Amino acid sequence: MMEKQLLFETERIRLEGLYCELPGERGVVVCHPHPLYGGNMHNNVVEAIVNAYNKNGYSTLRFNFRGTGRSEGSYDNGIGEQEDLFSAIKLLKEKGNTHIDIAGYSFGAWIIAKAIHEKSVSVNGNLVFISPPVGFMDFSFMGYCPNLKLIIAGERDDIAPYQIIKNMFKKWNPDANLKIISGADHFFYGMEEEIKKIIYDFLSEQG
Repeated sequence: MMEKQLLFETERIRLEGLYCELPGERGVVVCHPHPLYGGNMHNNVVEAIVNAYNKNGYSTLRFNFRGTGRSEGSYDNGIGEQEDLFSAIKLLKEKGNTHIDIAGYSFGAWIIAKAIHEKSVSVNGNLVFISPPVGFMDFSFMGYCPNLKLIIAGERDDIAPYQIIKNMFKKWNPDANLKIISGADHFFYGMEEEIKKIIYDFLSEQG
């Protein structure tokens, strides 16, 4: 699948992204891990998410949050980053995607959660969280979220401990699928194919 580089605007700054357009109305925005710790849209987990969605016929948009890569601006403690996410969703809508999933890894999952519960971003597709960093960032604000359908965590992840996620996701959405990858830590090196398979199978079941 061919991704094209693009630039789009949010709050008077430009963000860089990679967009793969496929036939149909289904699309997904993918959010990367923490930019202050080396996270960007080229992350291995982000690429695994994109590949799984492409194989299921979804157009994909991954992008760099402000201050990352060639995206303008600077890190904004999760506030401006929510605006970045809104702009990415808007871009997919403008390109004709009417069913939009949002998937986030680590910090990206936190931004999605904050945008939904603090800024009331509307979601008509699925939410997918990979290693929501409940051992590192505050998720106490997050309540019931019916669109959260899939959570993936690593068995040895001390930033997103699956034991804590198991307790918290009952409040988020007890009907969501929680998948634990054996032997994986927070970075999932060498585990990318397992992530792809879990997401691919999940999307196939969703139809």
